[in-house]
Amino acid sequence: MMPSTSDGVILAAVAGLMSGNCMLPSKFLRSWRWENMWAVFSLVSLVVLPWGLAFCLVHNLHEIYRSLPLSAFFMPLLFGMCWGVAQILFGISVDRLGMSLTYAIVVGMGAALGTLVPMIALEKSKLHRSTVEAVVLGIVLMALGIILTTLAGRLRDNAHSVHLPPHGGKSYRALIMLAVLCGFLAPMLNYSFAFGQQIAKQSIVFGNSPALASYAVWPIGLAGGFIPNAGYAAYLILRRRSLPLFAKASPDLLLSSAMAVLWMGAFAVYGMSAAFLGNLGTSIGWALFQIFMIVAASVSGLLVGEWKHASGRAFVCLASGMSLLIVATIFLTFANRI
Repeated sequence: MMPSTSDGVILAAVAGLMSGNCMLPSKFLRSWRWENMWAVFSLVSLVVLPWGLAFCLVHNLHEIYRSLPLSAFFMPLLFGMCWGVAQILFGISVDRLGMSLTYAIVVGMGAALGTLVPMIALEKSKLHRSTVEAVVLGIVLMALGIILTTLAGRLRDNAHSVHLPPHGGKSYRALIMLAVLCGFLAPMLNYSFAFGQQIAKQSIVFGNSPALASYAVWPIGLAGGFIPNAGYAAYLILRRRSLPLFAKASPDLLLSSAMAVLWMGAFAVYGMSAAFLGNLGTSIGWALFQIFMIVAASVSGLLVGEWKHASGRAFVCLASGMSLLIVATIFLTFANRI
């Protein structure tokens, strides 16, 4: 329906805006190191907030979980753990390969796989050919937009380009494969949500609205993601002996928590947008979420002066990439109405 689709697109845009800016508070940390911030961020965003929202917004949550077989929780939890590994690999890839190349591989693969896999696996028997063609065209345009946007970032950072590993060859290829693995695992949080629809449907049976039913899925999937993220943060804290830095809590504790609120808030809103977007919500909604996230991050970069000294060619690539992402949004939105 038109109103529901429009609401879904708007919510996906809000989610992308929040996710595209969720790391911004980390630029203002004073005393904490990365692992201190990440430990608090993981705890708040992957445990405290999803469970808090679920208990507040989903009626009869305990009864819903009790009424389901254990098999209903297995796939969301497993995919959540795989996504948690992707988060760690993403940080390593950015450190070794740089932002431009990492985002080109990871976001490109994650957006495409996160859109197509749930659509094919869950809705293949209900898909019209015209719908598939529109979605594929939207994904192609999205991929081209991501490539151009990434190229713009690389041109902007050309003066401060990241040096390749000194041995090149096999070492560099290994890093590329690491980023590819990250791109393969990155959309698995969306798989967790898509394959956790049995939980959401059971939530509706117990009297919850479709828009709020998704909150019953997030605690399960994100619990899986918390395990590797918390484990990696704990490992770095012990290795770097940064545990005493937690004593200097303010304002870094608030900044880390703000990151968590923005991040979890984005995925919570995305879950609602998927409910409004109908049967293909976890496919088209994911693509729209990724598009709006990239647009929001790029616009924020412009506003805070990250493109102050960029060349004209970089701005042309950025504008072209943004235009393609907007066109891709239109295609994906209309694909849901076919």
